[in-house]
Amino acid sequence: MTEPLKLIVMGVAGAGKSTVGLAVAKALNATYFEGDDLHPRANIQKMSKGIPLDDEDREPWLQMVGEALAKASTSMLVGCSALKRRYRDIIRATAGEKTLFLYLAGTNEIIRERMSHRLGHFMPLSLLESQFRDLEPPESDENAVTVDVDQPLDHLVDEIVTKLATYR
Repeated sequence: MTEPLKLIVMGVAGAGKSTVGLAVAKALNATYFEGDDLHPRANIQKMSKGIPLDDEDREPWLQMVGEALAKASTSMLVGCSALKRRYRDIIRATAGEKTLFLYLAGTNEIIRERMSHRLGHFMPLSLLESQFRDLEPPESDENAVTVDVDQPLDHLVDEIVTKLATYR
């Protein structure tokens, strides 16, 4: 029996963390959890006003994301931007070294187009630039899989499932 998969679905706002995370979780018979649900109210209010979060704002949230993953007894995917290596290190320190990161990579243009059609989310389009500015894609020494989001969802899910098979 293999260990449960503990995976963070990461990327900038609008990359598709929720959509892709839910679809991949279904394909893997795993659970998907929306990391944004763990944000303290003050963080959501700040972002809703168009004010980017700083590292101090994010740290308790990242620890809660790591704790949610650490408590999982079955395979779980958690959506979390995890934009900087420092943030991923906090999650790994809390969730465990075997935590895998799935980086949903996309260009500013593609993500901006997607976000312009998204309704009812607290993250305004105006914060996208700060997300790209903060983004540090995973490096080769991190336990990460990178996929390009500019493809149909079913193709993307197939690619992810195939790549994840090498980590099981």
